[in-house]
Parts: sequence; structure tokens; C-alpha cells
Amino acid sequence: MKSVKAAVLAAAVVAATIVSSSAGAQDAGGYPNKPVRIVVGFVPGSSMDAVARLMANEWSQRLKGQFVVENRPGAASAIAADIVARAPKDGYTLLTGGTVNVSTGLINTKQSFDIVRDFTPVIAVAGQPMILAVHPSLGVNSVAEFIALAKSKPGALSYGSTGIGATPHLFTELFAQRAGIKMTHVPYQGSPQAMTDLIAGRIELMFSPATAALPLIQAGKLKALAVSSAKRTAAAPQVPTLKEAGVDLDATVWFGIWAPAGTPRAVVDLLSRTGNEGLKTPEAQAILTAQGFDPIGGSPDDFAKLQADELAKWKTAVEAAGIGK
Repeated sequence: MKSVKAAVLAAAVVAATIVSSSAGAQDAGGYPNKPVRIVVGFVPGSSMDAVARLMANEWSQRLKGQFVVENRPGAASAIAADIVARAPKDGYTLLTGGTVNVSTGLINTKQSFDIVRDFTPVIAVAGQPMILAVHPSLGVNSVAEFIALAKSKPGALSYGSTGIGATPHLFTELFAQRAGIKMTHVPYQGSPQAMTDLIAGRIELMFSPATAALPLIQAGKLKALAVSSAKRTAAAPQVPTLKEAGVDLDATVWFGIWAPAGTPRAVVDLLSRTGNEGLKTPEAQAILTAQGFDPIGGSPDDFAKLQADELAKWKTAVEAAGIGK
């Protein structure tokens, strides 16, 4: 009798599980049943692009669908964000963005979209420190030496960024403010173009995401003076933090994925759950680590909190850069 009851109970549990799974799939509308665009605001080869391609691969495998990366660079990712903000609210157009997408609304309050109002956080993917990299011909070996050189030539040294309002731009302005120096800003569409000019000596400095800078530093084409994070990075443990170098400043570059506001919660939750599963695999973690990333993960609500915290932090940076309007 007990065995019969046990069998009935087991069958009921299985049936409930099947019903629950079917309901979840039904709520998500059989998603995805057509290609999903992941729009990126920077060029192929950039840090943001690398994150988008990793997630596209993970989602394609787990959801048995086609996730395609579309690069739409320009205006510090604002062009890409505008495309996604105006897209249908069905989960078939996603935005890969990051710190820059949080800061742009602080810079240009007249832009056509708002990161809080027009987007739904899906998953915070990964973060990494920026590396203060200089051209070897500059002849400096520390942050202190660079600051002394910049003070002796106000405005003569130039630094690159991935666009006006992009994280490297804002962070470098904060650095200059804290260090008491003045430099000339040269914006680019992405890290590859900026790094090309830094290697050529056409600009003298850049706070670059570790992904772009580390291979060039290891090859001797650039020199690392500091990392932007509060702690040294495992990818370059010999490089001091800015705080260790005497400048009280720290920040990391992070990347995440949003959907248009109003996207069904079932779709957002499905993307979040499967995205987190992908980030936990040894393969994904090895890819991220090799490129200087630390996985973040978490729920959409966790991502929303990160976004709110970052909005408060970068408001100070925008004020330091004097570029809000």
C-alpha cells in the first residue's frame, strides 16, 4: 500500500513539474522562435563586443535559437541604445551596454531615451578594471612621474577614449581633477582605433579596458602605470592600483544586457536564468578570465541595483568633466 502511495506521489510530482515547465515555456511565448539581435554600441574587437558574442553563443546553445550580434558604433553607444529603445518589446532586440550607457543620460538629458525608463535590466555579465597605459617613448615609469610631466606641460599631453561621455573619458577627467593636471581629450569610436593611435604615439595616454590593453602591454608596445580597481588585478598583479600610486580613485568597467522596457517578464527571466547558467560554465569563465574579465551574473533585480549605484557614482564624474547639458 505504501509503495502504491509512493508511486502516486512521485507521479504527481512529475506531472506538476511538467505542467510548471510547460507553463513557463508558454508564458515566454515559445521564445525564441526567430533570430534575436544583440545590438552593440562599439566596433568588433572591443570589450563590449566580446561580451555580446560570448552571451550570443551561450544563449544560442541553451535556447536552441539564433542570437546575432549587430555592431552599431557611435555616440558612446547612444546610437545602439536608441535602436533598442525603439524596438518592439518582445525580447528579439537586446542591448549590450555597460557603464557608458548609465553615464550618457547624465551627460545629455535631451537624448531620446532614458536607461531607467526605457530599458529592462536582464543580466550584468562581467566587469574588469581599466589600465592606465602610456606610450613607452613618453619616458615615465610611474603615475607620479606622469603627473609631474603633465604638470610641466599643461594641456600638451593628449589622451584617448572610446567617445565623449564614455567611461574612459569620464574616468580620465576624474583622474586629471584628482591629480591636478590638464590634458587634451581625443575621442574615438572604439578601443581598437584609440589603441592604434596610442601605439603609434599620436596620443600619450589612455585608460583602457584590460581586454584591449594587456596583450599590447605584454608585447612591450605599451607601458602600464596603474589599474583603476580598488584591488590589483590577477591579470597583471605587478601593476599597482591608482590608490597605491597616490591618487584616491577607483572604478571598474562593467557590461550587461538590457531589453526594451515592457518586454514580458517571462522572457527576461528566461534570458537571465540561461545567461547565468552560461556564465557558470568553466568554458565561459575561462574565456572571461583570459580577457581580463570577472563574471558578475545575478538576477535582473541585482542588475537594477548595480545600475542605480553606478548612476550615483558617475554623476560625480560627469560634473568633473563639465560635459552635462
